[in-house]
Amino acid sequence: MKYQTRKKALVLLADGTIFYGKSVGIEGTATGEICFNTGMTGYQEIFTDPSYFGQLMVTTNAHIGNYGVNDNEVESEGIKISGLICRNFSFTHSRVDSHGNLKDWFTKHNLVAISDVDTRALVSYIRDNGAMNAIISTDVDNIDTLKKQLAAVPSMEGLELASKVSTKEPYYIGDENADIKISALDIGIKKNILRNLSKRGAYIKVFPYNSSFEELSSFNPDGYFISNGPGDPEPLEDAQKLAKEVISRDLPLFGICLGHQVIALSQGISTYKMHHGHRGINHPIKNLLTGKGEITSQNHGFAINREETEANKDVEITHVHLNDHTVAGIRLKDKNTFSVQYHPEASPGPHDSEYLFDQFIENIKQAQNVLS
Repeated sequence: MKYQTRKKALVLLADGTIFYGKSVGIEGTATGEICFNTGMTGYQEIFTDPSYFGQLMVTTNAHIGNYGVNDNEVESEGIKISGLICRNFSFTHSRVDSHGNLKDWFTKHNLVAISDVDTRALVSYIRDNGAMNAIISTDVDNIDTLKKQLAAVPSMEGLELASKVSTKEPYYIGDENADIKISALDIGIKKNILRNLSKRGAYIKVFPYNSSFEELSSFNPDGYFISNGPGDPEPLEDAQKLAKEVISRDLPLFGICLGHQVIALSQGISTYKMHHGHRGINHPIKNLLTGKGEITSQNHGFAINREETEANKDVEITHVHLNDHTVAGIRLKDKNTFSVQYHPEASPGPHDSEYLFDQFIENIKQAQNVLS
């Protein structure tokens, strides 16, 4: 596509600020909370991550689409972001094992994407003023109409989105003859989490977001898992009730991201909406149990209250984010439960934190030995 034939497009923020760009060729309008990801690679995994449901993604890497798409590099069925904002969009790609170009993939999923935006200025604005709702559109001549449409978009705070991305029916992953069985609550689960569990010898049954403890326990699992996902964790009362029940019975439990927040809420620790969140693949974490640092992939706009966590006699902080000292991991002192705010399953990486899956499997094996 020639540059001069592309339509004008814009980003309109909730506070009225406008950034201009060009359409990549898919006309229309998209709304959502605006956020940015600083990763240099893995854009396809980002676009298909259920945790990004309801959000407009700004990519800080200057070139998006340069290595095309691959059908095996997805974290869910279909694109989950509401729309894309980038600097340079590559209509051609260069990669041996690519299955096509990004433009055709977006067209297939009818995703509105705009480029030629000053993303450095936009991200700096978000850093200063916080994440907020926004609208992207090729309808640049009707600003007042776009403002009215944007005003009707609900705030991410208090918004339950797990039901929009969770499986409707239970399904199975892995070898049914495996020695370990895990019941996983899907509140926006990524495929690579399931891959990491199954390759460690687990057979997993994945349940819908509002499933009860009785439903998950009917699988006779050796351990329980609560996944990542989008939206505010506070409205997920069923998931919190489930976590509380699993913990009360001292059964092996592991939570990632939204699952981490759900576990904290089940223990009386509140969550809060962050100024602009953590989204990227180079976030520094310190493991307080080992003293070692980890480079991690993160994607969250909510966090758990650190003061309340420190005051809770039953909970220990195990990991902290070294940039802002937010809680990045916890464990229950007298229960077989732990969770982290980041993504140890990150694909294409980093892989510093994959040991957490090994830790979960080891916790399950120890519990099995006690029972036997």
